[in-house]
Amino acid sequence: MNTIDKLNQVLQFVKDSFVGKNEIIDLLGISLIARENAFLLGPPGTAKSAIIRQLSECIENGKNFEYLLTRFTEPNEIFGPFDIRKLKEGELVTNTDGMMPEAALVFLDEIFNANSAILNSLLMALNERIFRRGKETRKLPALMFVGASNLLPEDEALNALLDRFLIRIRCDYVDTDLLEEVLLAGWNLENRQNSVKPTITPAEITELQRQSKKVDLSPIRKQFVDLVHNLRNTGIKVSDRRAVKIQNLLAASALICNRTEAITSDFWVLKYIWDTEEQIEILAGIIDAIIEKDTAPQAHPQAMYNKTPNAEDLIKEVQLLATKWESQNLSFEEQNVVKDKLRYIQTRSNWIKKNEHRQHIQTEIQQLWQRMLQAI
Repeated sequence: MNTIDKLNQVLQFVKDSFVGKNEIIDLLGISLIARENAFLLGPPGTAKSAIIRQLSECIENGKNFEYLLTRFTEPNEIFGPFDIRKLKEGELVTNTDGMMPEAALVFLDEIFNANSAILNSLLMALNERIFRRGKETRKLPALMFVGASNLLPEDEALNALLDRFLIRIRCDYVDTDLLEEVLLAGWNLENRQNSVKPTITPAEITELQRQSKKVDLSPIRKQFVDLVHNLRNTGIKVSDRRAVKIQNLLAASALICNRTEAITSDFWVLKYIWDTEEQIEILAGIIDAIIEKDTAPQAHPQAMYNKTPNAEDLIKEVQLLATKWESQNLSFEEQNVVKDKLRYIQTRSNWIKKNEHRQHIQTEIQQLWQRMLQAI
């Protein structure tokens, strides 16, 4: 069994334990290969920490570090205390045994509670994989950092922290249709804890990270450049630095599908680079419109997965957009956001199965487009 198959086997094992979380688990697999950090946004009780714990248990001989941050968290709690023996000798050396600097997989819950005492050290660890304290500097073995929070940061000082997480994933409660499966999987989870788990070593993941650097991105590079320009024009900030790092995600998507070159469907990972929740649907509309044209048999399963929309939900969204357009003095940028959301809904409406529902929604959409044109 090759290394990619071993990783996919691990991911499948975790998926079997957590019903309705395939999207999150697949993206964590992408993050591991790309050596990029992932951020989970969602309420308590959506299995965020449990998924990370299960994944870390499948990394053989890899140490896991998990911590719930508060406003009062001190550096010692994350990085470890000073070594008392060395301190007596006049040396400031951190005892990192069992702490973050020795972990292969790091999960920081409620990460936006990070205070100024640990913020700078965290930013360096997340971005450069380096721990620095006084004269002490060491490279971190972390394969991936995962952060989580119930809310996005409101303090601008914390936006730099969010920026260190290239992939952003919304983690919600599963659909009620899957609730019975969730209950059954949760009931069986304890028994699975004692079963034989598929494993992969940190060295094998590091090798996959090296292999991903050899993936040929030239077939999609021109399309990627055009897409970045499109996203910037839409109001989604993609800095040059982030554009360069997104290439790691594209390469990881190709490699996890046992390919040595990227294809158009690998753009599916760009649906998860949003900065605000309002951008989630806009990104999905833009990216889905691109990748749905790619019928390559070796596409990543997530690229081909489009949830069938609920007709009632879509008509409500159209009505909300109509109300927003007509009742507020919108700026030019806000008008573009409304139009982008409407385009996304228009694309989604094509997937509605019942003809009468689809026609009704599309008529409402066309009428709103006409009102928008008349306002110009």
